[in-house]
Amino acid sequence: MSKIRLVEKTFFDNCRFWGSLLFRPYCRGSVWAMKTGIASADLNMAWNEKPLLSGDAQAVREVRKYYEQDKLPFWWWVFPGAQSPATNDLLRGEGLVPVESIPSMLADLNRLPEPEAAASVVRVENERQRLAWAEVAFAGFDFPSCARASFYRFVEALPLGSAAPQKLLMAFADSTPAATAILFQNGPAAGIYFVTTLAAHRKKGIGREITHAAMRTAGQAGARWITLQAAPEGLSVYRQAGFAKCGSVEVYSPLTDGGFAS
Repeated sequence: MSKIRLVEKTFFDNCRFWGSLLFRPYCRGSVWAMKTGIASADLNMAWNEKPLLSGDAQAVREVRKYYEQDKLPFWWWVFPGAQSPATNDLLRGEGLVPVESIPSMLADLNRLPEPEAAASVVRVENERQRLAWAEVAFAGFDFPSCARASFYRFVEALPLGSAAPQKLLMAFADSTPAATAILFQNGPAAGIYFVTTLAAHRKKGIGREITHAAMRTAGQAGARWITLQAAPEGLSVYRQAGFAKCGSVEVYSPLTDGGFAS
């Protein structure tokens, strides 16, 4: 399997997992959509696993209705294997326009980083830790207060057992919860999501250490590769950790009467 295909498959499988926790994902042909229920466009993902054809226009309309019925914003993610001029034209014709180009990054876990002393990282294993994890993630991503109930509902649905495909990780600074990450283990490739650090603890190496901890955990579980989609503020951390760009995801957002959906 090619590297970009590993990146795509990990992202799609993670989305299907999250999307099945509280709702039923949408699927028609190569078109998928999932929702977490959180009023944040980047946590309600639609995507096409192959380039779109003219016959997929109805599926795109149905995806919009899938989100509109719950009044949820969403993004449509187009990975390299699904990009084409026809895909761009069809999405634009259905009222979705490109708003972001997000680097997909991949690291080889044959070269695992050594542990550091900057922070202590633990796997969330009980409800007390889960609540602390949710508080850090909610504050770190600066979610609006109106999303608090739906965010906590989603986090409560994430299984904590050792057999779960994902692991919630939390880093401490001076015994205080300071950073979060989710590791999704998916065979030969793992994925890292929800990486954030509280504002008061940024630029202290904690984000790097929780990323390294996720990499070590994935490697010890037998994964060969690990992938993520990088926000601009995290690019330098991920490059230092051994990640390299492996294509870009073109992200589309629907237009409303007043402009972009929020």
